[in-house]
Amino acid sequence: MSSYEPLWIYPPQNPELIESIIREFNLHPSTAQIFVSRGFKTLEEVHEFLYAKLPNLFDPDLFPEIEQAIERVLAAINHNETILIYGDNDVDGITAAALLTEFLKTVGAKVLFYVPNRNILKKYLIGDALEVSLKNNCKLLITVDCGITAAKEIQEVVSHGIDVIVTDHHEPTSKIPHCIATLNPKLVNSTYPNRDITGVGVAFKLAHALTNRLIELEMINPSKIDLKNYLDLVALGTIADMGSLKGENRILVRYGLKQMRRMKRVGLTKLFQVCDIHPAEITPIDIASKVAPRLNSLGRIADPIKGVELLLIRDPDDAEKLAQELDLFNLERQKIEREASDNIDAYIASHPEILLDKGIVLYSDQWHPGIIAIITARIAKQYNRPTVIISIEQGVGKGSIRTIPEFPLLPILKENADLLINYGGHDFAAGMTIKEEDIPEFKKRFLASTNRKLQEQDVVTKLYLDAQVQFKDLTFDFMESLNLLEPYGNENPPPVFYCDATQIWPPKVVGRLHLKLFLEQGDRMLEGIGFNLANRKDQIRQKNVLLRIAYTPQVNLFMNKASIQLLIKDFKISE
Repeated sequence: MSSYEPLWIYPPQNPELIESIIREFNLHPSTAQIFVSRGFKTLEEVHEFLYAKLPNLFDPDLFPEIEQAIERVLAAINHNETILIYGDNDVDGITAAALLTEFLKTVGAKVLFYVPNRNILKKYLIGDALEVSLKNNCKLLITVDCGITAAKEIQEVVSHGIDVIVTDHHEPTSKIPHCIATLNPKLVNSTYPNRDITGVGVAFKLAHALTNRLIELEMINPSKIDLKNYLDLVALGTIADMGSLKGENRILVRYGLKQMRRMKRVGLTKLFQVCDIHPAEITPIDIASKVAPRLNSLGRIADPIKGVELLLIRDPDDAEKLAQELDLFNLERQKIEREASDNIDAYIASHPEILLDKGIVLYSDQWHPGIIAIITARIAKQYNRPTVIISIEQGVGKGSIRTIPEFPLLPILKENADLLINYGGHDFAAGMTIKEEDIPEFKKRFLASTNRKLQEQDVVTKLYLDAQVQFKDLTFDFMESLNLLEPYGNENPPPVFYCDATQIWPPKVVGRLHLKLFLEQGDRMLEGIGFNLANRKDQIRQKNVLLRIAYTPQVNLFMNKASIQLLIKDFKISE
């Protein structure tokens, strides 16, 4: 099976549950089938998905050490101590740093922020936190979206009389930082129900808990703080960090998108203009494909501190300048990324034996460390294999790792910790630092592990189908009802339907890479567009071919006229 022809996974059947979902929620049968296909087992789960609102968010007090964190921040405010917010340099870290900085200033704290420049290849995770804290006479350091795997560096900070609160969502390693409080839903003793909350989500929870306490102590007027104002940052960081859009994250993102559409944040509004996005219509896909890459380009090839500045800026002219600057950095990042990407694609094409293994490990001193994460994600998806790409600089390799559900990463990194300077992340996405001379041994062990643990069918790309939907059902009312499932994103993708249709004209290649199909079923004709499917034109050259198509329907607006178009994910010739 070639890499572009996935294995179709048909929807599971459960007529009784579908019937009760239709009755209870008055939904179209196909929408009810989507819930069953996605593993919903009870009406309560469906109800929560459809109707959860802000009051359904979990209480921040469910974090075991939140009390210690609140007490220490209040003491810093009361004693006018300088607090340093230290964030990771991706969008999740940048938004978390902006959120806590803005919030703490609002409640009267003396606060600074810092985001490290990862392109200066350091061996240690938060190595410059101590330096910045001492230089600015900070008595309290709060990490956001980082710190859980930096026990040694935090020990060093604490030994200089600086208190530390860690807020993070990455998987902990065996050694937990010794500090005032650690807020992380993935700690073994954590009673916080949402394991999938992102770094900016945890920062928001700390702000929420502090707000509750300040109001209770009558230190602030309840009208002074509206936590909804920070949800745009939470949505931005959650989507950019591929946070699961289910449960609590889905509530945060839904209301965060509403907040974004209100255009209260000048820097973000200017960034949307640069991205050519209308804020009133912004979707998670716009954020993931246009906004996040521009903010991420700072952490990859420039200075991520500018990202925090853009999110906090109040002056429209300064915001415009910064947004334009980000756009230029992004163009530069795209150029660097394209060169490395072409280089890697050419290498795989000329060494097809690489794909005999069930994992991919590539390394070079020719690739910029800032862009390998993007390429790793693409290669892992394209070949459906655990993938490690390592950029080498001055004898040290910086690696990015992405994987498939059948092969979680953290156990494998723990097994190979003897070869690594450090590592951190999640089971699906992680990073590591390694000495150049240890890379070949790491590669040998990693590939041996993938070959041992994965079956042939694990590395076949799969296309999950949500429901069988015929052309006659594709009405504007039906399209409207699908909006109930939004916002789409990680773990809540747009639905994929399937049906049989006749191709009545030969397909047309558009934009060199894409395929336009003319499809008929009964008395209805619809156009379909298959992105990156142009190379399959020869399979269906003639007209009147019966096809089974997998598609996502879309409403297409052209010259103020709406029509329904099919986004073709894959097709098979029906016998």
